[in-house]
Amino acid sequence: MGKQWVIAIDGPSGSGKSTCAKLLAKKLGLLYIDTGAMYRALGLWAKEKSVPFEDNTQIQEFLNTIDLRYGVSEEVLIQIDGKDLTKRIREHEVSKLASIISQIPCVREFLVDFQRTLATTKVCVMEGRDIGSVVFPNAFCKFFITTAPEERARRRLEELKEKGESELTLEKIIKDIEERDASDRNRAHSPLIQTEDAVLVENGKSLDQTLLTLIDITKKKAIDAEINL
Repeated sequence: MGKQWVIAIDGPSGSGKSTCAKLLAKKLGLLYIDTGAMYRALGLWAKEKSVPFEDNTQIQEFLNTIDLRYGVSEEVLIQIDGKDLTKRIREHEVSKLASIISQIPCVREFLVDFQRTLATTKVCVMEGRDIGSVVFPNAFCKFFITTAPEERARRRLEELKEKGESELTLEKIIKDIEERDASDRNRAHSPLIQTEDAVLVENGKSLDQTLLTLIDITKKKAIDAEINL
């Protein structure tokens, strides 16, 4: 298989990879795909439908019957069965639901197929936790974005306060992040890893500098792969 038309951005929860991916796609005029939003939406919707996460048969039936849509409009990033979940999937407790449901093999298979279909028509920027390792192992450009847990927690706390969620402490968010990292790295199916061909990028306090680094590397990788951006 030749190089796939995908810029794969992986990294732990809260590392800023979503923001980086969105800005990179916008700067280069490419399609942006947020895979984390898909897991969050499935986790939230399964809970609302009282589907037991531990019952593989019911989870599979759930997947067989839902209507999942991505990129419906500028306002609607993701919806299931006609319900716009764009805002609700960013609630703090949905992170745990996403972590749990992402460990179920049939869920990952369902979304990998969905993601691959989205990326068949044009060059795209796709971010998640196993994009470069599992979903698009031959992506022409791969990044692994990381940030210290303390910085990730600080950003998350500011984000939650802006939404009016002020009951969580910095210490609680750090604990949640560390638990999510351990779960993602140690799960049996598609664990979070940095592949050998992925460029490690530390996303510090200068987002502008991070973005410039991503753009520069992407353009060089595109030339090497003979891909016209």
